[in-house]
Amino acid sequence: MASIKDRVFEIAQIILNANPQGLQHSELLREIKAYDPSLTHNTVHGSVYKLATTTNLIYKPAKGLYRLTRFRANDEAPELPAQSSSTSPVSAAKKSPKESDFYQSFADWLIEEVEEVTKAKPLGGNVFGQKWGTPDVLGFHRSKEWDIVKAPMQIVTAEIKTDTSQLITAYGQACAYKLFSHKVYLVVPVTASKADLSRLDSLCLISDLGLVTFNADEPDNPDYRILARPRKHDPDLFYTNQCMESQKEFFSS
Repeated sequence: MASIKDRVFEIAQIILNANPQGLQHSELLREIKAYDPSLTHNTVHGSVYKLATTTNLIYKPAKGLYRLTRFRANDEAPELPAQSSSTSPVSAAKKSPKESDFYQSFADWLIEEVEEVTKAKPLGGNVFGQKWGTPDVLGFHRSKEWDIVKAPMQIVTAEIKTDTSQLITAYGQACAYKLFSHKVYLVVPVTASKADLSRLDSLCLISDLGLVTFNADEPDNPDYRILARPRKHDPDLFYTNQCMESQKEFFSS
């Protein structure tokens, strides 16, 4: 008769085979107990924790994420170049939303939902006219007239990406905005792989960036969700003033 540990391993393989992207520890634990309710929580918990160290059939591509080794090739898939403008009749009928379709809604979300800024607007393009890039959304927080304790103005920027193959590029762009921003958000599709989101989460914590996921297929219902909040830092005010030179009207109103 197979041991309880072997039984957990057998069930884990079945479940992970149906989830090529892998499952977080809590998700896998829940699925195994649902598959075989006779297994106790402590037994399953202990066995799952050892899965990646006792067999070469299961590994952890990111913290707390379990995946079948046969899906490992998906980890290092190269970033793909943007598709050409020529599309088939089928793809033309279902055109993917553009990144710019989300700029205004994220600006509104920063103001109304998380109250991170008092004013925000879509930007994008090459408004700043420099190789360090232009954020997709620009906002600032300014103390209100009736505030007893007033804080210095803070500039908040955001980089939004709808293409999950461009996450590394998006992270680099967001880091560049720290040169002139007090806080920066990186906004990526919720459909990004769990391994990629886990890596981004760690990178954003290291870099003090905010990380937000959203539904990149629904401009009318983006459903922005915070995975990590940005931490305030002091930018180089020389570059802040240089970049904001073209935005005087925005800051004065």
